[in-house]
Amino acid sequence: MIHDQRAEKFRQIVENKYQIYNSLFMSLPYDKMTNIGMLLPFLCEESKIGYEAGKTPEEIVEEFFKNHTDLKTEDQKLELLFKIIQYIERQVVLFDSIEDAAFPTLHSESDNGTIVNLYERSLQDHKLEKVREKLKDFTVKIVFTAHPTQFYPNSVQRIIHDLRNAITTDSITNIDMLLQQLGKTPFVNKEKPTPVDEALSIIYYLRYVYYDTIGELFTKIKSIFGNDHFHLHEDIIQLGFWPGGDRDGNPFVTADVTKRVAEELRSAILKAYYNNLKSVRRRLSFRGVSEVLGTLSNELYLSIFRNEKITTEDIVKRIDEAEKILITEHNALFVDLLKDFKDRVRIFGTHFATLDIRQDSRIHQKVIDEVFTTVFGDIEANDEEKFNTLIKASKKINIDDFEDIVKDTLLSVSQVTEIQQQNGLRGMNRYIISNSDAVKDVMNVYAFFKICGYKEEDIHMDIVPLFETMEGLANAENVMQELYQNPIYKEHLKRRGNQQTIMLGFSDGTKDGGYLKANWGIYNAKEVLTRLSEENGIKVVFFDGRGGPPARGGGKTHDFYASQGKTIANNKIELTIQGQTITSIFGNKEQAKYNFEQLLTAGIENDVFKNSKKDLTEKERELIMELAEISYNKYSDLKAHPMFVPYLQEMSTLEYYGKTNIGSRPSKRGNGNELKFEDLRAIPFVGSWSQLKQNVPGFFGFGYAMNEMKKQGRFENVKELYKGSDFFKTLVLNSMMSMNKTYFPLTYYIKNNPKFGAFWNVLFDEYTLSKDIMLELTGFKMLQEEDPLSRKSVKIRERIVLPLLSIQQYALMKIQKGEGSRESYGKLVTRSLFGNINASRNSA
Repeated sequence: MIHDQRAEKFRQIVENKYQIYNSLFMSLPYDKMTNIGMLLPFLCEESKIGYEAGKTPEEIVEEFFKNHTDLKTEDQKLELLFKIIQYIERQVVLFDSIEDAAFPTLHSESDNGTIVNLYERSLQDHKLEKVREKLKDFTVKIVFTAHPTQFYPNSVQRIIHDLRNAITTDSITNIDMLLQQLGKTPFVNKEKPTPVDEALSIIYYLRYVYYDTIGELFTKIKSIFGNDHFHLHEDIIQLGFWPGGDRDGNPFVTADVTKRVAEELRSAILKAYYNNLKSVRRRLSFRGVSEVLGTLSNELYLSIFRNEKITTEDIVKRIDEAEKILITEHNALFVDLLKDFKDRVRIFGTHFATLDIRQDSRIHQKVIDEVFTTVFGDIEANDEEKFNTLIKASKKINIDDFEDIVKDTLLSVSQVTEIQQQNGLRGMNRYIISNSDAVKDVMNVYAFFKICGYKEEDIHMDIVPLFETMEGLANAENVMQELYQNPIYKEHLKRRGNQQTIMLGFSDGTKDGGYLKANWGIYNAKEVLTRLSEENGIKVVFFDGRGGPPARGGGKTHDFYASQGKTIANNKIELTIQGQTITSIFGNKEQAKYNFEQLLTAGIENDVFKNSKKDLTEKERELIMELAEISYNKYSDLKAHPMFVPYLQEMSTLEYYGKTNIGSRPSKRGNGNELKFEDLRAIPFVGSWSQLKQNVPGFFGFGYAMNEMKKQGRFENVKELYKGSDFFKTLVLNSMMSMNKTYFPLTYYIKNNPKFGAFWNVLFDEYTLSKDIMLELTGFKMLQEEDPLSRKSVKIRERIVLPLLSIQQYALMKIQKGEGSRESYGKLVTRSLFGNINASRNSA
C-alpha cells in the first residue's frame, strides 16, 4: 500500500514535473540548439521501435537522418549528433534536480532505517539503554574518493545546486534562467582535472552540504537519545578523503599535492567556522560574550589568511569562555547556538576530513629495494630481511639521494608530522596499501617511517592492508595472523590502542571472481578476520572499498550492512563513496542526512535487535559456498574466453574512458599497448559493460549456479535460503537491480557478427537465464518489483539516454567499419560516454 502511494507521488512530483519543465527547456533559445527539442523525440521513438524490431544502431540513426532531416554531408550529421548529446546531458541534469528536490516528500522521518524509527523501535522492545550503549563507541565513516564515475565541472555543480532549490520552490522564473545558463555552460573539461581540482570539487560538498548535514544530524541524535548520563561522542560520523592522498596508479599525486590538499581542507573548515560564527554573533550580542567571540573571529581570520596556527582546543577554549559568561550573566540566552557551534568544532576539528595516503605494494617494494641497495650495497637479502634490517638499523636516510617515485614516496612519509601539526592527529592517521598479499607489504610501510627518522612513539599512523583479489582475500588470514604475532608490529598496534583497520575491495574482487564469489569471499574474510582479531586481543575495523553499482559493492547499502550477523565485527561502518554516489546519495542535505542515518541504524540494529535471518546456519553457509563456487567457475570460463578482452576493446567504450577528462588517473595500469585483463581498472571495466547496457559483472554466473541447483532438484533449498538469509536476499535484490538496467536489444546486431556473435550469445543466454530464475526465486513479476521508486527512476533515465546510446553505438560501428572520420566518431563516443556516466547515477 505504502509502495503504491509512493509510486503515485513519484509520478506526480517527479515524472509530471519533468514533463512540464522539459517542455519549457525545449523552447529555450540555446546556442545552435534550436529545434533539437523537436527532433529528439523522433530519434527516441526510432530507437525504441527499431531495437525491438532487431535493427542496428547504424540503421536507426541513418533512418532518423533520412526521415526527419535534410542533412546530406557527414559533417552536418556529426554536428547535429553533437548538439543532441549536449541537449540530453542537460535533460539529465534537469531530471536529477527534480528527483533530488522531491526527495524529502518521498521519504519520511520515520521510514525504516531512520533515527526516529530506531528510537521508536528501541522504546517498543525496551532496548533504549542497549542502543545508547552501542552509540557510545559506534562510528560511521564515509570516505570520499576521486574515482571518476561522475564529475561535472564545478560551474555545472553550482547550477545543479541552485536548480534543485528553484525546483523545490517551483520558481518558474529562476528555473527558466538557470536552464538558459545550463544551455550555455560547457559540460566537458577541456583538460583532465588535476588531483587538486578533484579535491576542491569534493571540498565544495564538504562545505556546502556536510558541514550542516552532520552538524544537524549530531544535534538530532543527541536530542533523541541523550539524557543526563548519556553524551554522544563527536566521532560518531566521520569523513575521510582520498583525492590528493591516493597515489595508487595516479602519477599526478605527489607529496606536494598531498600537502596542498591538507592545507585546502584545513582552510575550508576554518572558513566554515568563520561563517558559522558570524550567524552566532548576530544573536549573542551581549556584553562580555560579544568581545570573546569577536576575538575568536579575528583568530580564525588570521589562521585562514595568514596561516597562523590554531588548534581545535584553542577554538573550544574560546567558546567555553563565552558560554560561561552567557550562563552566569545573561540567563543562558541562545546557549544552544553556542553549544551547536562547539559540537561542530569537536566533530570537524581543524581537518574537516581525514586525508589518507594510499599506494600499491609493488611500488613500496621498489622503494625498499632501492633504499636497501643504497644503504647496504649489493648484499643478498630476501624481502623479509630487507625490511627488518632497515627497521633495526634506525638509520635516517637522506631523501635527496633518491629520485622520482622513490623520493616522492619517502617525502610523503616524512611530511606526515607537519600535516598532523597543522590539521591535528585526526587530519592524517593512516596509510593504505593496495594489493596487499604478504606481511612484507605492511612492514615495508613501517620501515618507511623508521628510515625517515621517526621514533616508534612518534608514528601516529595506522597501517592498513587492502585485500582485493580472490587470492588476496583467501590469503588475508595468514597475513594478519603473522602480523599480529610480529613483535615489532605488535608493539606498534599496542601504541595504536590495539585497533587494526583492514580494507576489503569489492570492485577488484568482482572483476576477479565474479559477483557472487566476490561477495561471499569478502563476507567469509570478514568472519575469519573477526575471529582471528578477537583471539589476538585486537579490535578490528573493516573498511569497505565499495562503488555505486552492485558490481562494485554498491546497491542497497543499509540492507547490506543490516544483513551482517554476529560473526562479523561491527565496531564501525566505513566505506568509500565516489562519483555518482556522492551526487546521488549524499549530494544534498536531505539525502545525505537520510543515508547517513541508514548506515548508522544498520550498524546499531545488528547488535541490538537480534534476528535469525542475519546469522547464517551451517546449512545456509554450505549452500552459499556451493553456489559461489559454481558461479565462480562459470565466470572464470567467461574470463578465459578468447574473445573476452577483444570484445571489450573493440565493441565497448573501454578505450575511450581515459579520454573523458573526468578523472586525473589513467584508466589502465601498465604502459604496454596490448591490453591484459589484470591491467583493467575496475571502474572502466564495470563502466564499459554498463555503457553496453549489459552489466555483466553484476549478475554473470549467479543465475547459472541457481539453475544447476534446480537441475539437481534442490531449488527449494535456494528458496529457503532466500527467505531465511538477509545476506543472500540482499545479494539477489542487488543483482536484479543490475539486470533491470540492462538493455540487450541495443546490441542485438552483434549476434550476427562473425567474430563476436558467439560471445554475445553467451552473455545474452546467461542474462535470460538469470532473469528468469531470479523472478521464479522471488515470486516477482518484474525486476525490482520491491522498489517501485528506484524502478521508475531507472525507467525514465533509460528513456532519456536511449538516443545517446544509439549515437554511441552508431559511432562505434562507423569506427569498426573504418568509415568516415575516425577522429570525429571517436569524439562522438567520448562525448556520449560522458553523458551516459552522468545519467547513470544509480547505475550498475
